[in-house]
Amino acid sequence: MTHGERVKKIRKTLNLTLEKFGEKLGVGKTAISKIEKSERNLTDQMAISICREFNVSEEWLRTGSGDMFVKIPEEDLYSKAAASVLVEDDAFAMEALKLYYQMSPKAKEAVSDYILQLADLIREHKDKKE
Repeated sequence: MTHGERVKKIRKTLNLTLEKFGEKLGVGKTAISKIEKSERNLTDQMAISICREFNVSEEWLRTGSGDMFVKIPEEDLYSKAAASVLVEDDAFAMEALKLYYQMSPKAKEAVSDYILQLADLIREHKDKKE
């Protein structure tokens, strides 16, 4: 598998369009398309950006060996999620977090139960489609 094919596999695994993938890396969809088709080399800077932005293993991206994604400790995922809400200035997520924080413990438990049930339904639906 070429570098370009691995980049395409990352993008497809993340279910991102060429445009959305490139947007996260600060380039246009044409640049990503050319990398995927091996019409343009994967530069060191682009490889580093892909690995950092999408939590991809640099070894896998460069050689194809190992796992595609780097395992992140769960506590780091929470920090990363919270930071992304602030950095991306996501007004909806900020309001949702603020409302959740202000809820009573009983209300928080009800919301948590609902979200877990919803996640199970989504997984079941996804499994049926595959």
